[in-house]
Amino acid sequence: MSLYLCVDCGGSKTSAVICDTYGNIIGRALGGPSNFAYLSLDAFVVAITETVTAALEKSSPLSDDPITLPPTSGTPFAAAWFGVSGVDSSAAVAAITPALSKLLGIPEGPRLIIANDTHLLAAPVRMYPDVSHAVAVIGGTGSIAVTFRENAGKLEELGRVGGWGWILGDEGGGFHVGREAIRQILMEHDKASIGTPLAHSKLKDKIMDLFGIADVMEILTIIHLPDPPVNATPDSNLLSHLSMPREKRLSSLSPLVFSAAFEEGDALALRVLRTCAGHLAEQISVLLGEISEEKPRAVKAQDSVVSFGGSLVGIAEYRNLVLEHLAKRGHVFRHVEFVNDAAATGAVGLVAGFVTSGITSTNVHEC
Repeated sequence: MSLYLCVDCGGSKTSAVICDTYGNIIGRALGGPSNFAYLSLDAFVVAITETVTAALEKSSPLSDDPITLPPTSGTPFAAAWFGVSGVDSSAAVAAITPALSKLLGIPEGPRLIIANDTHLLAAPVRMYPDVSHAVAVIGGTGSIAVTFRENAGKLEELGRVGGWGWILGDEGGGFHVGREAIRQILMEHDKASIGTPLAHSKLKDKIMDLFGIADVMEILTIIHLPDPPVNATPDSNLLSHLSMPREKRLSSLSPLVFSAAFEEGDALALRVLRTCAGHLAEQISVLLGEISEEKPRAVKAQDSVVSFGGSLVGIAEYRNLVLEHLAKRGHVFRHVEFVNDAAATGAVGLVAGFVTSGITSTNVHEC
C-alpha cells in the first residue's frame, strides 16, 4: 500500500490521518499532547507512535498484514506531513527529523515534511483563485499567526508572530483567557476595596466553586502553588486543579469563561474574551498592511484568506470578536475560513501534491 500520513501535533492533542492514493481517508486517531516545546524528544516520539499506530489499526482491514512502527519490511508510507506546535526553528526540525524518519521508515528528504502546525492551515489559499496569500491563525491552547504566499504551487512562509508559549505570550489562547479571567476577578475585588460597587458575576461564582474557596484572595494561593512533581502519584484526596501544572490550572478555566460569556451573557466573561480577542488581533495586525520599506513582506487583508484553526477560534462568537477587532484596525479579509480538521485537510493536500490534482477538503471520502 502507498499511504499518505498527516499528523497535527498540538498542545492539547495529536491528530493523525491516513489517506490512500485517491485521497480517501482510511484511518484516523487522536492522541495526547505533542507540542514539541513542552516535551522531551522521547516523550514526543511516544505520543506520535501511539497516535499513528492507532490510525494504522483503523486502516488495517485494507491491508493483508498489520503494520507496525517502525516498519519491519519496507515503509507503507509514500509521504508524511507533520505540523508540529513548538517547532519554530530549523534546529527544532533537525532535532525531530531523524526520529520521525526512523519511526516511519521514510528517508529524510522531500517525502518527509516537518514544519510548524500553522502550515497545515494555509491549504485554503488554493481554494480561491482570487487570492494568493493566506494568513493562518491558531487560537487553541496557545496562539500563533503566520502569513504565506503561494508560489509555483508551493507555500512560502512570509512572516510570523506569536507562538512563544504560555510564559511569554500565547495571546488569545486558552492560557491567556484563563489568566485574564483571574486578573479581572482580582481587579474587580481590588476596586471594591475603595468602595466601588462589586457587580455579581456568574463567572466568578463558577471559578470559586471549582477551586472550592469562599474568599477571592485565596485564588492567589491556588494559582501560585508550585507544580506537582513530574512523577508524583495522583492523590485522590487532592482537588484535581491542584494536581495540575500551573499553566493547566489557568488554561483549564477557558471553558468556564466561554460558557459564562456566550451561554449566560455574563458581563465579566464577555469583557475577558473581548480583551483576549483584541490582543490576538493586535498580534495578527503586525503581519498585515501595505508593503513598504519597513514591511516588505507585509500582506494585505483584502487580498488574502484568513484561515483559523484551534478550539477557541473554532467558536464562531469568539472568532467574530477577533475579526471585529481586526476590522477596527482596517483589516478586512476577502475570505474567512475555519479549518476544523487540519490533519484531514493536510492529508488530502499531501495526496494532491504527490499523485493527483483537484482534490480538496470538500471531496474527502472516509472508508
